[in-house]
Amino acid sequence: MLKTLVIVAHPNLETSVINKRWIEELQQYPEKYTVHELYKIYPDGHIDVQQEQQLIESHDHLVLQFPFYWFSSPPLLKQWLDEVFTYGWAYGSKGDKLQQRKVALGVSAGIKEEDYAQEAKYRYTVEQMLSPLETTFLYCGADYRSFFAFYGAEHEPAASDLEQNVQNYLRFMDNL
Repeated sequence: MLKTLVIVAHPNLETSVINKRWIEELQQYPEKYTVHELYKIYPDGHIDVQQEQQLIESHDHLVLQFPFYWFSSPPLLKQWLDEVFTYGWAYGSKGDKLQQRKVALGVSAGIKEEDYAQEAKYRYTVEQMLSPLETTFLYCGADYRSFFAFYGAEHEPAASDLEQNVQNYLRFMDNL
């Protein structure tokens, strides 16, 4: 069975609704998903690069899960990418560890989906804002499979909407 590594980068997971619920659901299937919480493992920001690279290599797929944080990723996730995706490992003439590996994103956004449009308040779609991550994966030769999003998290989602989203997230993960 193929196994997915889910790198979770949420600086305040204890106050999260969406990411915390996604993690709870993923952890019910340890044979399919490994949940790896960066802020829990590296509270001081000192990343064990070799350990992270080995963890990625021991899984078939990679998903980065995070809340939109000032229209980008949280700082520890950016640091993780900068330090873990090294020349000779992730890219370069001998950097092949991400080649053809299926990768995707799981993103929670506080703002409603309709506000992410060219004619709307924030002028850009989530897909456009995530393009640096997509480009990173493409540069490394990975098989980028897009993103899954929950919109409107800051508006206290209804329990039924949250649970439907959790099931949709699992389907997205299973179809990488």
